[in-house]
Amino acid sequence: MSALVRPRHGRMIAGVCAGLADRFGTSHTTMRVIFLLSCLLPGPQFLLYLALWVVLPAEGRPSAAL
Repeated sequence: MSALVRPRHGRMIAGVCAGLADRFGTSHTTMRVIFLLSCLLPGPQFLLYLALWVVLPAEGRPSAAL
């Protein structure tokens, strides 16, 4: 499995769904459909997407050392 990062290629908005798809071995389209369908259910899906956009590092960008 690859690291959880937002890829530079294959992203539509922020690359969150593409990064999750790469990490879990599914297609980008499948992950996007799953996310859109989950938005029909009650819950904080959109807020989770925004949080992952902020937290996940972009591919090729060095991460901050703790």
